[in-house]
Amino acid sequence: MRDRILLCKPKMSGRELDFIKAALAEDWAVPMGPDCNAFERELGEAIGTEHIVALNSGTSAVHLALIAAGVKPGDEVLVQSFTFCASANPVRYAGATPVFVDSEHGSWNIDPDLLEEAVKDRIAKTGRRPKAIIPVALYGMPYQIDRILEIADRYSIPVIEDAAEGLGSRYDGKVLGTFGRFGVLSFNGNKMITSSGGGALVCPDEDTRRTVMWYATQARESYPYYEHQVIGYNYRLSNISACIGRAQLKVLDEHIAHHRHVQALYRELLKDVEGVTLHENPSPRYDSNFWLCTATLDPDLHVRGQEKAYAETLKGAVGGAAGVVHAAAAPTTDCQPNANVEALRMALDAASIEARPLWKPMHRQPVYSDAPAYVNGVSESLFAVGICLPAGPYVTDDDVRYIVDTIKDAIG
Repeated sequence: MRDRILLCKPKMSGRELDFIKAALAEDWAVPMGPDCNAFERELGEAIGTEHIVALNSGTSAVHLALIAAGVKPGDEVLVQSFTFCASANPVRYAGATPVFVDSEHGSWNIDPDLLEEAVKDRIAKTGRRPKAIIPVALYGMPYQIDRILEIADRYSIPVIEDAAEGLGSRYDGKVLGTFGRFGVLSFNGNKMITSSGGGALVCPDEDTRRTVMWYATQARESYPYYEHQVIGYNYRLSNISACIGRAQLKVLDEHIAHHRHVQALYRELLKDVEGVTLHENPSPRYDSNFWLCTATLDPDLHVRGQEKAYAETLKGAVGGAAGVVHAAAAPTTDCQPNANVEALRMALDAASIEARPLWKPMHRQPVYSDAPAYVNGVSESLFAVGICLPAGPYVTDDDVRYIVDTIKDAIG
């Protein structure tokens, strides 16, 4: 029986236990400790920046970036629609309203032209500028950060880069997460490297970093007793998690190289498969880490079994360790991937290969049905035809060949 091929299973370097043992030997099995500080410093060295706060998730990093940017209840924040909900939910945590902006075809990320249209229209409608812009490095692909920053500077709006999926990706040779006022990183269990769970916020200066750290540690005032004048959060990364992160940083370049190698192998093996198109860097300015390798299926492509797609409500989790504990009310929704995409996912699943659809655009999520949105149809059209393929450090060349052979066998 072949072992299941996962999208991106974390791979331990062997050093993690050494770091943990050293911390335990010094009695640092506590929420915070010296490994957190070391992880922040070493992470900064790895991506060419400083003023980093290690946190318990990328979601926490987005939330604290919004607070540090001055986002208040009643404000609006422009958010890329084509993303995971963690890019948008913290806007609601802050009491603000997400305003969703659709994607461009090349990168699949936020469309700069539509972004500026949204800025102008929100100012005209509300009399106020949006308080932040959140572009997202979808599946590791860079966004047009130069144009985004031009627009942001023109209207004096801070940019919060959601580079949770883009650790190590570059645009014009510079690492994502280091362009905007804030940069969000993630070390969740399925990312380029992991701290088992965790994230980080790249801040613009030391004063801001200290403010973010204060909010992340319950906003305690400097008294011998517990004094709190504002609401804070328990968002700091644990020392033991930081130990794992420090060890994982040693293999970051190795992991990025592996993902790019897997992308190149998919490129070679899928080049003659009609109706299947691999998503690539749009130009030499883009240098994706290819966190996940993604492809689109021609709507007319026939996949065996597509007449059975969405025939019944799924039971249990689909798409990794996140899990599903709430049963869906119906097997279908009014916005979902085409039947041939679901049929291919089912065929891969039957062959012990994990695959999943692309992120469902936020402006089509029921929970955000009342949010303003500026759309051009790109993200919805991609969601209808796209699929994510395994790319993680455990995915071998033989695995990629097996995956492509399974795809070929399913088409007919």
